[in-house]
Amino acid sequence: MARILVQDAAFDLAAETASLTEGRVDVGGVATFLGVCRGDDGLAALVLEHYPGMTERAIGRIAEQAEARWPLSGCTIIHRTGRILPGEPIVLVLTASAHRAAALESCAFLIDWLKTRAPFWKREEFADRPDRWVEAKAEDDRAAERWTGAA
Repeated sequence: MARILVQDAAFDLAAETASLTEGRVDVGGVATFLGVCRGDDGLAALVLEHYPGMTERAIGRIAEQAEARWPLSGCTIIHRTGRILPGEPIVLVLTASAHRAAALESCAFLIDWLKTRAPFWKREEFADRPDRWVEAKAEDDRAAERWTGAA
């Protein structure tokens, strides 16, 4: 069963990894994706909004698909909301399995599908120009397509 959190607060990568693997002898590999807010193009902050409850359920369905496709020993997904400054973490995906391939593939699947299927609304704040809403990107959709139809 995946551990899913949607929160404003920052998270501790080392503590989350330890929590996922503590006392486990069945884990041979842990894959980690840590998404960090970039500050390029003059970005002052990224503001993420969501509908509580709906977002967690959507992420839960994505995690269930990963657990059905790969033999995972554990999974943690933490996605931040609110105002995030450049350099701060946004999202954490941890997957644990007996073997590295399952951990790595499931982690890639989860971040690709979170990027395209999790209901978040993102607004970019700039110091020198008006804010703008972030639109879906075709390259994110193409990355997620590799997982469709594969079991």
